[in-house]
Amino acid sequence: MSSRVVIESVLNRLRPFIVADGGDIELVAVDGDTVCVRLTGACADCPSSRLTLQYGVETALRYEHPGLRVVRVA
Repeated sequence: MSSRVVIESVLNRLRPFIVADGGDIELVAVDGDTVCVRLTGACADCPSSRLTLQYGVETALRYEHPGLRVVRVA
């Protein structure tokens, strides 16, 4: 399974939690061991979005894709 498919699968599992807070997350790019995502809706400007990305999204992605190094926001 390609890394992009694994990443999309993880984001799809996390999406309901983000949508519940009025936002959404989309995969912008995968470049080697770097993933670039975009938060939209209420999550785009939320002060807690950094924590969501670091402790939620990045942790879940690294669990499924151990070689992942960085999650960036577009």
